[in-house]
Amino acid sequence: MTKYRWQATAFVLVSFMLGCNEFIVVGVLSDIALSLKVTVATVGLLVTLFATVFAISTPIITILTSRFNRYRVFMTLMVIFLIGNTWSGFATSFTMLLISRMITAVVAGSLESLVIAFANDVAPRGKRAVLISWISAGFSIASVIGVPVGTAISTATSWHDAFHLISLLSLVTCLVLAWLLPKHVQQVPGTIKEQLVLLTDARIYWGVSLITLSAGTLYAYYTYIRPLLTTGMGFSTQALNWLLFALGIMSIFGNRLSGTLADNNGLKWMPHIYLVTLILLLLMPVTLNQAVVGFGIFLALTLLLTLVGSPLQILFLDVAEADYPQAKVLASSLNAIFYNVGISMGSAAGSLTLARGSLKHLGPTAAIFAGASMIVALVLNHTIAKCRR
Repeated sequence: MTKYRWQATAFVLVSFMLGCNEFIVVGVLSDIALSLKVTVATVGLLVTLFATVFAISTPIITILTSRFNRYRVFMTLMVIFLIGNTWSGFATSFTMLLISRMITAVVAGSLESLVIAFANDVAPRGKRAVLISWISAGFSIASVIGVPVGTAISTATSWHDAFHLISLLSLVTCLVLAWLLPKHVQQVPGTIKEQLVLLTDARIYWGVSLITLSAGTLYAYYTYIRPLLTTGMGFSTQALNWLLFALGIMSIFGNRLSGTLADNNGLKWMPHIYLVTLILLLLMPVTLNQAVVGFGIFLALTLLLTLVGSPLQILFLDVAEADYPQAKVLASSLNAIFYNVGISMGSAAGSLTLARGSLKHLGPTAAIFAGASMIVALVLNHTIAKCRR
């Protein structure tokens, strides 16, 4: 393989590694709770706190480290990530596990944004969108392959071993990237204020609004996908893993298609995509008792709601390169930051819906986010067209 292919493979491996680390707790909640003698709800806080720390720390670290050599920053953060994950594997109390998870959360977002920044620099212009879509797909691959494997290991031996496997993967990734990453890339230094000016650009703040609302649309119902499939649609628990596997495969396909859209002015299609999404979500209560049709809607929604990622990421990078070169790494982190904000919003909305209603009301709640996404997509396209005149 050429050096670029090796680099591209390593970049996807990083996102797979980060995805395994972030999602692994979901698959081993019960095992951790039993081992550390705490409730499942208490262990569930690890997921919420991880996303919160991720969203808060990513822009801070990204901005503060932008003046330093990007290669050295990346390798330093990789070592910190490896230490944090390894500590998770050896944790013997909930407090130890909590601290170690927060260590990995602090650096995970910055690692993701730096990988995208490196990919933007090393990829040929015509392959940039495809590579970025594969990096995004790495997280979907982690949920489809990595998390079930980690869960199986936890069931067979211990949840500690699942984290040890991620540490081994992290060590290999660290060594490979130490060899493959460019040691020196052109960087434009900027103060905190000079970088944050990126967020005042209308294309940027409408773009981050769109990724936030899109994530909110998905997680307003997907947070409760298990009860939706079992209690709502009547699927057996034996079929559940296969159904989740199918949704994961659709997510991977959606990420790849997202890269193709990014190469073909994909943002212009987003208002239509969210209109279809809105209709499907409004149909969800009607189809909830129809297993085949209902699951077909979930497959379609999974595909549609992963399409916006790469077009928005390319937009953020292009705007930064043209007008705010000092904030290019910050631009590469916006998708990850605001997607996590959207997850929190969508999950909270879904929780409130269930507290006051039932599973069939999750679709209409998500539809509110979809309708807002459609409006924001229209405004974003208008803003982009205005800037090109």
